This record gives sequence, C-alpha cells and structure tokens, in this order.
Amino acid sequence: MAIVFPVVRAILYIVLWTFALITFALSAARLHYTTHLPKGDPLNHGHRFYDPIVAELLFTSLVTLFWAPFVIHMIHGRHEHRYMSKVWHELVGLSVLWLFWIVGAAVATSIWPNLPHVCPQFQACRILTAMVAFAWLGWITIFALLVVTLMYAMANSSWQEPAHGHWVREDPRASTYSSSQYPTHTV
Repeated sequence: MAIVFPVVRAILYIVLWTFALITFALSAARLHYTTHLPKGDPLNHGHRFYDPIVAELLFTSLVTLFWAPFVIHMIHGRHEHRYMSKVWHELVGLSVLWLFWIVGAAVATSIWPNLPHVCPQFQACRILTAMVAFAWLGWITIFALLVVTLMYAMANSSWQEPAHGHWVREDPRASTYSSSQYPTHTV
C-alpha cells in the first residue's frame, strides 16, 4: 500500500493549525484573566501577574498559525520560495516548532500536574487543563509531521528538492512510499 505524502502532510498541517488556533485562544484567555484579575479574586490574592509559560505557548501557537498555511501553500500550490522551499527547510522549521511545543507542554504540565483533580469547578482551571492538553496534541502532531516528512525525504532522496514533490520524475504529482522496491503495473 502506498502512502501519498503530500496529502498526509497537508492533513497533518491542517490538524496542527487547528490545535494551534485552540492553544492560542486558550493561552490568550489565560493571559487576559491573570493580567486583569478582579479585586478579591482568590488567585494570587487579586494581584495581577502572568505565567511566562503561557506567554511561550501563545508565541509558539502564533508562529505555528503562520507556519502551517505557509507550508500547505508550498506543498499544494507547488510554490517555491527563495529561502524556504526545500524538504530540509521544512524539517528545520518543524524541528524548531517541535522544540517550542515540547518545552511549552512539558513546563506547563510540571507547573499544573493535577488540574482535573484539584479544581475542575473553576473556569480558570478548565482553561488551563484544556491549554495543556492542546499543547500536547500540537506536539504530537508536529512529531507525526516530522516522521512523515522524514519518510518522504528518505523514500524520494529529496533532502535538497522542493518540498512540494513536483520534481518526481515518474509522475510529477505523486510522491509515495511503498514497501516494495519496484512498482507493479497492471496492463
């Protein structure tokens, strides 16, 4: 069975964009809450503050919101950009995002490890719980994208080729990975 890499990568980028949008919204809601605490709020005795890791997740999700459509446009629009069009460029970008997402998800989890059991009755805790969950989902999606893109690069020996796969000699629209070395054709 052949894997059509451009389609799989595009679907994973759409999923990543969705998780990044949700993480961005939840991070923004948390930052707004902590920087606009009402007087008498039990959190931090009503003194305004912000969590640096929430700001990091906000930044990471914002960068991802721009990265995912850019790569989708590059893959399916078959566009080549001067500095960002090769498969290895995509892998470098994914690696940087992978690092940002793992740091954000891991640090947030270490700060708030038991939120579902500690304070599920408060909206602020539910927002934090969802934010941490979507941070991990974003990281998992980026990990899957790294694996699929590495498989694509190895299957096509395309480290220096355009990420859209239009250069493939047999069929310029197809870039597949198959377990068989020689394709079988039926007549």
